Amino acid sequence: MARDPLAHPENLIRAVYAYVAYRVGPGPDAEDITSDVFERALRYRDSYDPRRGEPMAWLIGIARRSVNGAAADPHLAPDPVDERAAPGDVADDVVRRLSLVDAVARLSEHDRELIALRYGADLTGRQIGAILDMSANAVDVAMHRAVERLRQAFDGSVESER
Repeated sequence: MARDPLAHPENLIRAVYAYVAYRVGPGPDAEDITSDVFERALRYRDSYDPRRGEPMAWLIGIARRSVNGAAADPHLAPDPVDERAAPGDVADDVVRRLSLVDAVARLSEHDRELIALRYGADLTGRQIGAILDMSANAVDVAMHRAVERLRQAFDGSVESER
């Protein structure tokens, strides 16, 4: 009998939610998509083949399809951000967070995907390569470039806020 890919779901749920939240923003939409991912995984758990990859890669594949399907749904637009904040450090933190959200939004779809897989789902270069059909070295190079583009976009956002 094949190993149950959902035997220990706690960390899987956190990682899938983090990936989805990087892609669509945190909150109810990310929760709905994450729920949909696990409903599909439960329904099709017999189709999981451990020879083709780890359970996380299988779930992220389902999540990628769910996110892409949700992106076509016009009611799933990001909520407007409330830019009001308390004075002091909180305001600075809010500005930095909003600048980061803006910087990520300006990246290409491929760069956003890499960032979400690495920092949202906390996957390794090898795991990302298996999902995106890339070598681990190609993932490392692409990730380095994506992070540099994110840094430049973020620096530009922060400069325009000043």
